[in-house]
Amino acid sequence: MPISDLQGIGLTDELAIAELIGLCSGALDKPVQESTIVIGNMTVGGTIAKVEEFANVLQVCVDAGVKKVLIPAASVMVLQTVPPDLLVKVQPVFYSDHVDAVYKALGVN
Repeated sequence: MPISDLQGIGLTDELAIAELIGLCSGALDKPVQESTIVIGNMTVGGTIAKVEEFANVLQVCVDAGVKKVLIPAASVMVLQTVPPDLLVKVQPVFYSDHVDAVYKALGVN
């Protein structure tokens, strides 16, 4: 698949998990589950990267009306830094890798 740098910023070595899910959603003609957001990036090799500013990202999600948040399993320890009143507003769903994230976002069994 050819990739072009339209903004002239330079190519990145990471890909948002949500981008991968969007591509799979289009290919499978299956929509992402309603009110769901996916947090996380992965390297081109498939390694899930650490989520930076997790509490702030989660706050933006809640402000946008998100009900379900797909979170990398590696970020479980970061949940301790999130205020409890923020955590009770969303349903966290953990994914172990990019394939698991696609299955859970699209509701594929």
